[in-house]
Amino acid sequence: MTTRRPYHHGNLRRVLLQASIRLIAQVGPDAFTLREVARMAGVSHNAPYRHFRDKESLLAAVAAQGFTQLARSLQEHAGRHRGALARFRAAGEGYVEFALRWPQHFAVMFDAPPPQGNHPESIAAASQAFGALLGHIVECQQERSLPAGDPRRLALAAWSLVHGIAKLAGAARLGMNSKAEVMRFARFAIDASLRGLASSR
Repeated sequence: MTTRRPYHHGNLRRVLLQASIRLIAQVGPDAFTLREVARMAGVSHNAPYRHFRDKESLLAAVAAQGFTQLARSLQEHAGRHRGALARFRAAGEGYVEFALRWPQHFAVMFDAPPPQGNHPESIAAASQAFGALLGHIVECQQERSLPAGDPRRLALAAWSLVHGIAKLAGAARLGMNSKAEVMRFARFAIDASLRGLASSR
């Protein structure tokens, strides 16, 4: 049985989010209740309702965390390189690495049903992450390392590639035994895709 732990009132939201991530790791993003989150956090069963009106609101907050961290991962990887194409390639690697490092967030972001209510924090964080990807496409087009055309369409194609790699790796369907192997394959796939795009100019 989880022991109830004291917490500072201002930390309750953070404590609940941390507990939800631990619970998602055990049962997935769908098969739990706010009462179970409270039990894992060691707080009263009514405590979650101080910050989250329902389970959907809690999952939206977890997704917002994830999209914010994803945007940070793209930025950090891209920032290690010079040249738009090199930054774009690195951002793709950052996407796969994020999925491997934060699988519970990744599951909530893309496997849980989309929130039906109004969750501006989650929507804004998702837009920020996609905007970072779109920005790399535009930079590559400006330096003529990627073909002209609708940058959103190219961004969706790039997203589909790295997301597919991330999902297959997370489901252990790539036949690779380590994160390093997955990342090497991701670099190979991204490079092959970029060569194909460059040749279509």
